[in-house]
Amino acid sequence: MQTAKNSLANVVSHYQRYLKLERGYSPNTVEAYMRDLQKLFAFLSDVGITPAEARFTHLEQFAATLSDLGVGATSVKRILSGVRSFYRYLLLDGYIDVDPTELLESPKTGLYLPEVLSTAEVDAMEGSIDLSKPEGQRNKTIIEVLFSCGLRVSELVNLRMTNLFLDEQFVRVMGKGAKERLVPISPSAIKNLELWFLDRDHLQIKPGEEDYVFLNRRGAHLTRTMILIIVKQAAREAGITKTISPHTLRHSFATALLEGGADLRAIQAMLGHENISTTEIYTHIDTTTLRREILEHHPRNIQYHGAQEQDGAH
Repeated sequence: MQTAKNSLANVVSHYQRYLKLERGYSPNTVEAYMRDLQKLFAFLSDVGITPAEARFTHLEQFAATLSDLGVGATSVKRILSGVRSFYRYLLLDGYIDVDPTELLESPKTGLYLPEVLSTAEVDAMEGSIDLSKPEGQRNKTIIEVLFSCGLRVSELVNLRMTNLFLDEQFVRVMGKGAKERLVPISPSAIKNLELWFLDRDHLQIKPGEEDYVFLNRRGAHLTRTMILIIVKQAAREAGITKTISPHTLRHSFATALLEGGADLRAIQAMLGHENISTTEIYTHIDTTTLRREILEHHPRNIQYHGAQEQDGAH
């Protein structure tokens, strides 16, 4: 796809014509295929490769990223079906020699129970990280913030220094649909952030990147793909065989609160899961109630206050 004839725009134009004329798809269906392909192209551009260079592992990461962004299993299945169609076309017309989607599996759309990590497993993931490495404390902090705050991966990568209110134990999060919410943050996560800031202060930060909380060693903010790699590597090093993604930590956050007795409406509001039927409920839950729910029921806070009580007893 490097020549003018084989440019991406040219190939996509030919593929559109193929869908219309040879497959007989309606204009609306073709438009839906194009929208889904744009999601793939944006992801691959983020990774720094062209569609022709994509391999199975890249497409597997793309599928995982869709789930991390909260895309439902049915929608992921549809998007991946379109991706397979596109690559079959590339193979058919000789743009590529191997179809990278051959082993790509779609998520099951029946009853699906996401994997959940226990607090001990999250501790094991954090404990597996080598803190002597430059990125060690950063990676540990990422896992801790995901677990303690239940953030989406997109919310984590876009977290700004100016949205941290650590003295008040809150962070301001920009969620879906540009909706802001305040999320309580545990003392454990705050401690890890403060340690990460000591390392962050030594980075040569790129212009325009100064306000991002999590940066790579070149001083630019992290991508969703990089967060996925960090989480999967920590799970692997900890000997966890479950299928893990950043969303697993978000789900584990909610499950830990629910099992601890937190109010379900508070958890839904904390996660930013607003929709037509529940938005009115969420508007009646103030931040004081939310903070109390987290402080009383999340295992990170229970551990912290339990240790404080023991210290006071001595």
